[in-house]
Order: sequence, then structure tokens, then C-alpha cells
Amino acid sequence: MDAEEARQLDITLRRFGIRGVVAPQDPENPAGTWAVYDEADPDSRRDITTDTLAAVARAQGPTRGFVIPVAG
Repeated sequence: MDAEEARQLDITLRRFGIRGVVAPQDPENPAGTWAVYDEADPDSRRDITTDTLAAVARAQGPTRGFVIPVAG
């Protein structure tokens, strides 16, 4: 995810009370890819993005809507 998606996910995590630190994969490159970690320390953190996204999906519950494919 990029920085804007990470910002939105961080807001969602706080709203649902889900733990996780949203941070760039490379601390030296905040314009790069971001992920969710169990702690802020880049030397000892563990990527928990998949588990966190699943927790957000469970917290949101079922939703309704349409999926519109992108041409191309």
C-alpha cells in the first residue's frame, strides 16, 4: 500500500481498536510501500498486514455494493 492508503488504514485501525503500527517497509523511503507491523522498532518488528486486514474485514461486517471492473 502507498502512504495515502496507509493513512486511511491507520484511521480505520484506531476506529475499530485493532492494534498495529502502519509504517513504510523501508524506513528510509516513506514514498515506498507501507505495511502494518506489530511494533514500531524497524529492527525487531514483524509484518502483520495480512492478519490486520482480516481483522478489519471482520470488524466491518458484511457490506453491500457493486464491483465495477476497470477497463484495460
